[in-house]
Amino acid sequence: MSSTPRPPVVAVLAGGRGTRLGGRKATVPLAGRPLLHHPLESASRAGLEAVVVAKRETQLPELPVPVIYDRDTTVHPLSGVLAALAEHEAVIAVAGDMPFVPPALLRRLADHQEQAVVTRPGSFLQPFPALYRARAQRSLYTSLMSETSLQEALERLGPRVIEEGELLAYGLETEIFMSVNTQDDLLTAERWIAQRRQLTGAG
Repeated sequence: MSSTPRPPVVAVLAGGRGTRLGGRKATVPLAGRPLLHHPLESASRAGLEAVVVAKRETQLPELPVPVIYDRDTTVHPLSGVLAALAEHEAVIAVAGDMPFVPPALLRRLADHQEQAVVTRPGSFLQPFPALYRARAQRSLYTSLMSETSLQEALERLGPRVIEEGELLAYGLETEIFMSVNTQDDLLTAERWIAQRRQLTGAG
């Protein structure tokens, strides 16, 4: 009797430099808690285990999940994905600066069995949030070493693509794919969270 495969782990990538937010992006407060905690909450609400992937020098807040340290000196999204896949058979990669990733979308990604599942909200494939399985490692590593563009690296995987029309079921693209990179982004995210709280009556 074959065992049921374990669900993918949500790998929240926190290895970016975040220079436009003072170099400590993961710890920047958003709605009263660190920015990094928001995608972790989405993973929890999706019922999925999570880890954080970071460089050794990355300043992190206190975390309720394990940390995987990416020893590659390259500051590249694929580096963090590969670090997570070195320890887990399948991961759903989410950028640590994406506070509005819907739990339902994470669950949708977790249900797929392909080696890679990415989204395409417009003209380009998006690396986050996306599902990557261990059998994609060789292709990802080759792309990283050859400094292939991110688009080409994703295309080489022959991924299942969740297209723009399908994404409408999970909310507004502007929110799903928002990355907090600047102070203006932070203010926008604060405003959106405040608006949500008003609509739901949450404190």
